[in-house]
Amino acid sequence: MTQHIVAMGGGGFSMEPDNPLLDRYVLNLVNKAQPKVCFLGQASAESDDYKVRFYEAFTQLGAIPTSLSLFGNVPHNWHEAILAQDVIYVGGGNTRSMLALWREWGMDKILKQALENGIVLAGVSAGAVCWFEEFLTDSVFPMGRCPGLGFLKGSACPHYDGEAERRPTLTRLVQSGDMMAGLALDDGAAAHFVDGELKQIVTSRPHANGYTVALKNGTVVEAKLEKLYLGVS
Repeated sequence: MTQHIVAMGGGGFSMEPDNPLLDRYVLNLVNKAQPKVCFLGQASAESDDYKVRFYEAFTQLGAIPTSLSLFGNVPHNWHEAILAQDVIYVGGGNTRSMLALWREWGMDKILKQALENGIVLAGVSAGAVCWFEEFLTDSVFPMGRCPGLGFLKGSACPHYDGEAERRPTLTRLVQSGDMMAGLALDDGAAAHFVDGELKQIVTSRPHANGYTVALKNGTVVEAKLEKLYLGVS
């Protein structure tokens, strides 16, 4: 089965409620008139407001939305619900806490199985960087590195143009060797991976970009990647 992961540095229904380009791109990866999409909101402590906005946005996009809670009374067959989806969409928030909860419940293993079964994995911010070997996060203070699920190689950084400390912190950590080379995504930019390899950068904003950030000959080099703007130029 072809494996798809769409990592959004920022954007989607939670940041761009009037600009569904990235969310529609995710849905278009599924060859169904009404794809089933499950929202995982553990990074935001399963915010009710966040969940409502998800349902509203994806209903308007013609999908069949649902969500799974790992708080309260969790159904014993929750893993079956995950594996019955077409898309798993992970929201933003505290990535470190989300991953700790996932690992306790075995969600990490179920998501790996979902990916191998051809279910599209997607998400924004925490839901973007969690798939990588490691990521830059403000879930810890000061902002620093955390290990991810390792479904994708290298590191990742969201909100590259949206938060002032992102670029200098990533540069410093890559320069010192405390963080491996990887991908940085502006708000409104998403990286689409197919079978573990970057296929393309797509954007919902004309000036959003994706970058590789790596240490070369002792200097951190930031290289802008070719992109596809999903709107009307």
